[in-house]
Amino acid sequence: MTRTCVCLLLFLCACVQSVAGQTGTADDPDANPGRPTVSTPATLTPVGYLQFETGFLGATDSPEFSSRYSFNETMKLSVAPRLELLASAEPVAHYAVQGTTANRAADVFLGAQAVLFRGEGATPTLAASYFHRVYDGGAPELDYGSPTNSFLILASADVKGFHYDANALFTELVQGPVRRGQFGQTLSISHPLPHRLSLSGEIWHLTQPFLRSNTVGNLWAVGYSARKTLVFDAGFNRGLTGTSTRWEEFVGFTYLLPHWLWKAHDGKPHGDADGGTGPP
Repeated sequence: MTRTCVCLLLFLCACVQSVAGQTGTADDPDANPGRPTVSTPATLTPVGYLQFETGFLGATDSPEFSSRYSFNETMKLSVAPRLELLASAEPVAHYAVQGTTANRAADVFLGAQAVLFRGEGATPTLAASYFHRVYDGGAPELDYGSPTNSFLILASADVKGFHYDANALFTELVQGPVRRGQFGQTLSISHPLPHRLSLSGEIWHLTQPFLRSNTVGNLWAVGYSARKTLVFDAGFNRGLTGTSTRWEEFVGFTYLLPHWLWKAHDGKPHGDADGGTGPP
């Protein structure tokens, strides 16, 4: 699987270089990656700029499959300093179940995230988000399932050179006519390294109501900021319980289009580089 991930990373690098081949400038806004961790940052992307989060995920030994490989895409657009619209999808998933392999489009989600309180430094930014699954492709899911509805409370801050993202999740899982609630917590901590690198570590937990169990994972990832608008990532997740997906490996990138989609009346982009317009 490692060789596959390396090949896919090279492919993704070639694709993004063809799209984002221009040299970045000091005036470019900063990308705000939400991948590859399970945790989502409470902060938003810069207002008026479209962000793409593209990746490849390989997973083995899960309750629903023996292996699963998929591409995933998330698009984010902040339409106001405190409101961001999101769309997430897996265009194709290849999987093996009991010796049988198949390809299917996976799920599509639409959602929004709103900042409730804008913090600074060690004072956390607080936000809430909601997602709804608008298409169920029928592909087998990872150990935490595919929620029909999801509600998240998010917090992000910087403390003594470390950045953290913490989430509380409240979701709804559906199997046939049965609907059950799922609850979870995530904590991701990252630290910058020399040469525009960064290291992230994460611990996360989610209940599995239909299995009457819990899934827990430990995730590690390395990021590389090629420029302010382009960040590459690679890493792995290790399942820690008997009903967790045993291994997940991923590669991908976050790319923020360096041109705003609309202008304010004065000809300047809405908001500052972190998606806001100054103190709340």
